[in-house]
Amino acid sequence: QVQLVESGGGLVQPGGSLRVSCAASGSIFILHVMGWYRQVPGKQRELVATINSGGGTNYADSVKGRFTISRENARNTVALQMNNLRPEDTAVYYCRLSQRENDYWGQGTQVTVSS
Repeated sequence: QVQLVESGGGLVQPGGSLRVSCAASGSIFILHVMGWYRQVPGKQRELVATINSGGGTNYADSVKGRFTISRENARNTVALQMNNLRPEDTAVYYCRLSQRENDYWGQGTQVTVSS
């Protein structure tokens, strides 16, 4: 089993920055992918960014150039630095770890962008 604990998030004005982090623990294999997804009420959860064990990254077009995903393999943590935030970035952000045929999710953290 794998446990994911998210931290960070909160309220920020448009144009501001926030950082969310996720710490993974449990049975984590060397080859896995960690990432961030987000969801607003009434909509499907969508990919924000992923990073694999080798450091390869993938971003949604809507966040390219504004968000940066990073990881610290020694501590099994992944972070998402969000800059130049927009109201449409408001959502619950979820951490995900995928390994072999299993997916694990964190409990989610709220990010609200509003003046």
